[in-house]
Amino acid sequence: MAKGAQTRARSVSRLQAAALEVFAERGFHGASIEEICTRAGLSRGAFYSNFEDKEALFFALFDEHADREVARLDAAISDASTVEEALDGLTGDGSGDEERLWFLASTEFTLHAIRNPQTAERLAEHDRRLRARLTELLTGFFARVGRHGNLDLDPLARLLIALHEGALMQSLIEPDRLPPGELQRRFLPAILRAEDY
Repeated sequence: MAKGAQTRARSVSRLQAAALEVFAERGFHGASIEEICTRAGLSRGAFYSNFEDKEALFFALFDEHADREVARLDAAISDASTVEEALDGLTGDGSGDEERLWFLASTEFTLHAIRNPQTAERLAEHDRRLRARLTELLTGFFARVGRHGNLDLDPLARLLIALHEGALMQSLIEPDRLPPGELQRRFLPAILRAEDY
C-alpha cells in the first residue's frame, strides 16, 4: 500500500473510532464534526477529504460493523452441521464495550433516520445488503443441516437481527436480570427448527 493510502486508511480508522465514541456519548445530532475531529486528533480537512458529512461517516461505520458481524457468524456456523453446533456462534454475547458503543450509536442514528425519509431510505438499503449476506449464510447452513426447499430466509434474517438488537438493549438496561445472549440461547433453537419461514 502506498504511503498516501496508508495515511488515509489511518485517518479513516481514527475518524471512525472517534465517531463511534462521540455518537454513543452525544447522540447523532449532538455529535459535531469538530468534536469527532478533535477526538481523532485530525483536522476538519482530514474529515472532509474522507467523508461528505456525518451520515457518510455513520454509513462507513455501519458497513464496517456489518462486515465484522458477518465474518463472526460465518466463522461460527460455516462448519456447523447441526443447529446445536451453530448456536454458540449465533448467540454471541454482545457484552463488550465495542458492542455497547455500536448499539448506542446505531440506535441514535436509527432515530435520526426515522425522522428523515431520505436517510431512512439509505439506511434501509444498508440493512437490505446486510440481510442479503445473512440470508446467504443461512442458506448454506440450512443446506448443511438438510433443510432444503423454497425457504424465504429474508424474514428469518430480519427476526434474527430484531432478536439480537432487542435482547442486547434489554441486557444493557438490566444486565443482572438478563445476561447477554440469554434470549438467543433460549429461543434460537426453536426458531431455527421451525418448518416455515
